[in-house]
Amino acid sequence: MTQRTLKSEFELSGIGLHSGEQTRVRVLPAEVGEGRYFVRIDLPGAPIIPAKIEAVCQTALSTELAGIDAQIRTVEHLLAALAGMGADNARIEVDGPEVPLLDGSAQVWVEAIAHTGLVPQESKRTSSGVLEQPIWVRHGDAFAAALPSAETRFSYGIDFEEQAIGNQWYSWSPEAESFATAIAPARTFGLARQVDQLRQAGLIKGGTLENALVCDRSGWLNPPLRFANEPVRHKILDLVGDLSLLGTWPKAHYLAYKASHNLHVQLALALKSQAWAVKETS
Repeated sequence: MTQRTLKSEFELSGIGLHSGEQTRVRVLPAEVGEGRYFVRIDLPGAPIIPAKIEAVCQTALSTELAGIDAQIRTVEHLLAALAGMGADNARIEVDGPEVPLLDGSAQVWVEAIAHTGLVPQESKRTSSGVLEQPIWVRHGDAFAAALPSAETRFSYGIDFEEQAIGNQWYSWSPEAESFATAIAPARTFGLARQVDQLRQAGLIKGGTLENALVCDRSGWLNPPLRFANEPVRHKILDLVGDLSLLGTWPKAHYLAYKASHNLHVQLALALKSQAWAVKETS
């Protein structure tokens, strides 16, 4: 398959989850081989921040990237949308420190990409091969893994005390279900008992019932859900966004349980460093 980029640019704006700041994002076509990258147009010299796993600088409740002179936070939903829709090369201009949360999912990004359209470019997409040896990272009872598989698949499990969430598992195959319908609409979620603590820590300043699902011990504060298992589908969305920092990922079954952005990134780094576990394909 050849590389692809956007037919033309599009622009969206909104509030950042953690900063609470209003930012505007322009997503533009990029040349073959440039990959996906951010440009902080609000800073002197418009510094570039590559959407690469080596650029990750922080993973507390979002994924943050750093370049030489700038950082950009909460990149995972937009990157998941670009990867899930098949956009290999994209220039992402942002006029602030954080990508806006929009409705808490990747759906608005996906709709904008679909409306703009993609075009093939005159170069083949680089293959990341097929995983031949399992790779695991863990912290306590949480883990993220990549397992040899005949197809690419993402499976995720979560377990919360709140009965409305409870224990959920979901397994998604890009070959069987489209990212746009099965994963992109799933919104980020949080627990009411953690809100005050997180805000005191300087986080989720822009979080509202309009851009995140919130649950307490009695149930959801802002139903209805888009899927009965919307929370675990959103975790797959986050995993896709974080793994997209590899550029392309090897064919494998990606499996996670009670994981986090930190474990997602650790898995991506392990995949990159343990090249011996991957068989190259033409």
